[in-house]
Amino acid sequence: MKIIIVGCGNVGATIAEKLSKEGHDITIIDNRHNLLEEVADAYDVLGVEGNGTSFNVQMEAGIDEADLLIAVTGMDEINLLCCLIARKAGKCHTIARVSNPVYSNEISFIKEELGLSMVINPQDAAASEMERHLKFPSALEVDTFAKSRVELVNYVLDSENNLNGMAIKDISKELNSEVLIPIVERGEEVIIPNGEFMFKEGDKVSVVGSQADTFNFFKKIGAPMTTIKDVLIVGGSHTAVYLAKQLLDMGMRVKIIDKNKKRCVEINDMLPKALVICGDATDKDLLVEEELEHMDAFVACTNMDEENIMLSIYAKEVSKAKTIAKVHRTSYTDILDSLDIGSIIYPRSITAERIIKYVRAMENSIDSGIETLYLLRDGRIEALEFRIKEDDPVVGISLMDLNLKDNIIVACITHNGKVIIPNGKSVMNPGDTAVILTTKDKLNDISDILE
Repeated sequence: MKIIIVGCGNVGATIAEKLSKEGHDITIIDNRHNLLEEVADAYDVLGVEGNGTSFNVQMEAGIDEADLLIAVTGMDEINLLCCLIARKAGKCHTIARVSNPVYSNEISFIKEELGLSMVINPQDAAASEMERHLKFPSALEVDTFAKSRVELVNYVLDSENNLNGMAIKDISKELNSEVLIPIVERGEEVIIPNGEFMFKEGDKVSVVGSQADTFNFFKKIGAPMTTIKDVLIVGGSHTAVYLAKQLLDMGMRVKIIDKNKKRCVEINDMLPKALVICGDATDKDLLVEEELEHMDAFVACTNMDEENIMLSIYAKEVSKAKTIAKVHRTSYTDILDSLDIGSIIYPRSITAERIIKYVRAMENSIDSGIETLYLLRDGRIEALEFRIKEDDPVVGISLMDLNLKDNIIVACITHNGKVIIPNGKSVMNPGDTAVILTTKDKLNDISDILE
């Protein structure tokens, strides 16, 4: 597809990179010459210098032939205007990044009136991701599939975990548990393991199952299952406000620390049930005074990556709290993987994933068999959801008899609305959906999983 992206900041660059790898024809618009040139060269995309709200600039970028325009500048109003012009000039699909909480109750109206295909709020999406982590405090990451009926939970095995020394093939028998472990990270290596694979301390395992089965599995392997009641959030960002609102609705007690007095007043007005403290969270005495050591969860949600990282490290040292850090720079990934700071949320990766899922769905209506696409482990793993058709070569054949390519696994099958965690005898039938996990790029059809 021909896709135009307006804005080549963190989010725009990530989307350009991912969609370019997907084989799409990408043009990116930005008025910052050096940044535009850098992104265009790095990802082999066409750059057009100028203002994305200009009709002439959009025409130069080829809006009259485009299938989709994605507006992800840092200004909501610019993004909405870009989409409006694109709809009039090219009649293409449009996606707008809209971050301001002021618009949160008006999104449906805005989407309908401007004819937008999708509205994405990175801060709200990041907050929802954080909320999932706090529901499952033992997890490093939590993803959902099959219309949220299936969870993929990422967890690190400690020295006392019951999985240590156990082979994958023995899990069902030893633990009487209906889950699947399709991904293991050991050091720098990402492994899609076979039945003989044996776990050891320090492995990052990804567990797939229904919410109930996953919960029971983690209880059986000795993972902490503490319920979160008290949460301390540092930083009064939009993400923090969205998160606090969700947590308060769940009955949790929330404290928010921010050093900007004006922002504290605003948050207090928006969230009267939260306790808002005006102060510098890098002050150790303030954190002691606000009882960090007794908190069930700590979320570093300022707009500075380094501050979030350092605060999370400190929180891990002085408390048993579940810690979450918001980090914008994905270039920090390798460094952060070696540090014990709990869960890390990358808002731009979450935004890019949701947009790519929409693009895949658009492509599906043309010539792809993919229903949805999920990016895991910072893009190193893809989870693709396929709808099975009558003439697909996998129909009616047990998984053990399918000649699957290396580094591909069938993670779950949905049959008549029921989620099945498959074994070797499981089969895929017409009308089913199947989630495939792979380290390979560009699977367009379920037949691509076969040798």
